[in-house]
Amino acid sequence: MDWKQIVGTVAPWIGTALSGPLGGLAMSAVADALGLSEKTEDALKQAVAGATPEQMLAIKNADQQFAARMQELGFANQQALAKIAADDRANARARETATGDRTQRNLAYMLVGGALLVGAGLLFGGIRVDSALAGAVVGYLFNEAGAASTYYFGEIQKRFQVSKDS
Repeated sequence: MDWKQIVGTVAPWIGTALSGPLGGLAMSAVADALGLSEKTEDALKQAVAGATPEQMLAIKNADQQFAARMQELGFANQQALAKIAADDRANARARETATGDRTQRNLAYMLVGGALLVGAGLLFGGIRVDSALAGAVVGYLFNEAGAASTYYFGEIQKRFQVSKDS
């Protein structure tokens, strides 16, 4: 299970914010709750994977504080936070359509094409990944190719289901 899904289950406000433009603020809230000095995604992933029940309770408490702060800022509920993320994606797509800019499309072609070439090279033996740096580069390429695909085809987010009571 992805660390963001785990956090979203325990802390729905923070989990919802992680997928949008307030993701950095949400990551910081989780890192502070866990007492982490390093507020990177890798550090959070490791910390959440090995979290104790007391740490999960700290994340839940951080979620309550985060919810209060978001409501002070004018977000009535989690749907309002989710709407920000959806509007952000919609605005990016509308801008591309309105301007006729081909940059995003060309980058997506390069990323997906590069990922397919690297994947074929790995599968059929033309490319060997011997170092951690090479592995990181390959992982980055596939991650960005996935992001490019998500930009064009969207994604179904079942991980942060919000109840009508929220």
